[in-house]
Amino acid sequence: QVQLVESGGGLVQAGGSLRLSCAASGRTFSTYAMAWFRQAPGKEREFVARILWSAGTYYGGSVKGRFTISRDNSKNTVYLQMNNLKPEDTAVYYCAADLTTLGTYDYWGQGTQVTVAS
Repeated sequence: QVQLVESGGGLVQAGGSLRLSCAASGRTFSTYAMAWFRQAPGKEREFVARILWSAGTYYGGSVKGRFTISRDNSKNTVYLQMNNLKPEDTAVYYCAADLTTLGTYDYWGQGTQVTVAS
């Protein structure tokens, strides 16, 4: 069983920055692929970013160049640095763990709200 706890959400003005954190339980965190997704009201869940155990990264098109995903395996934590935030980034952000690194997510956090004011 893996537990994921997100933090760092909040209200920010357009153009501002936030850093989200996701703390994970589990002895083998360093082997997981981790990802961030988001879901805005009335919209489908959207892929934001993914980081492999090797620290290889992938980004959704709408955030590429503005968001950075990283991980600290010594702290069992994955981060999402969000810069130049836009009102359309407003959503609940979820972290997810892919234990087999095959692209399916086995565990999800409870989400953290990010609101970007124009």
